[in-house]
Amino acid sequence: MILQTPAVETATGHVAEMYREDLDEAGFVYRHTAVMAINPEAHERFVDLVRSVVPSIGLRVYELATLGAARAVPSPHCLLAHANKSITSGALTEEEVGAIARHEEDDALPPADAAVVAFASRMTEDPTAMTDADSLRLREVGFSDRQILDITLAAGVRNLFSRTLRALAVPVEDVPGLDAELASVLRGLG
Repeated sequence: MILQTPAVETATGHVAEMYREDLDEAGFVYRHTAVMAINPEAHERFVDLVRSVVPSIGLRVYELATLGAARAVPSPHCLLAHANKSITSGALTEEEVGAIARHEEDDALPPADAAVVAFASRMTEDPTAMTDADSLRLREVGFSDRQILDITLAAGVRNLFSRTLRALAVPVEDVPGLDAELASVLRGLG
């Protein structure tokens, strides 16, 4: 990675907040955080967009869409980070995250959850092939129009972040506290 990132010791404002979150959670600043700290205004807008979609769909559905999109990119950064966030927040279990990583969500998740993962994956893999039938599947399992839009935005936001990290060749770090076997599976997807 050729980009020069802001130093932890001199960080102020939003950059200092970004770094503090990583330091509190992981004990170090992830390289993907440091890269985003180059443009803290863009990172703030990214966070604002995430915060605008979560209320209608909840953290669990947000994480399902995130993992589905990250798996399809594929993005080991986002898979590892959001596997850990999903598990530590209680949004998903380790077994559910593992099932998503292994493409076994249809057998391991309730139909509505599996539909979210499938929608986010399909959107990421080939959005031009999507039709109203894809959105209709989400409606059939109980999602409102607002929720369908917010699931789509959650997957879109993950595409932006994941593809940015991949394009810049940002190194992938281990995520402290994440089961080693699950981490290996998630890394193998990227």
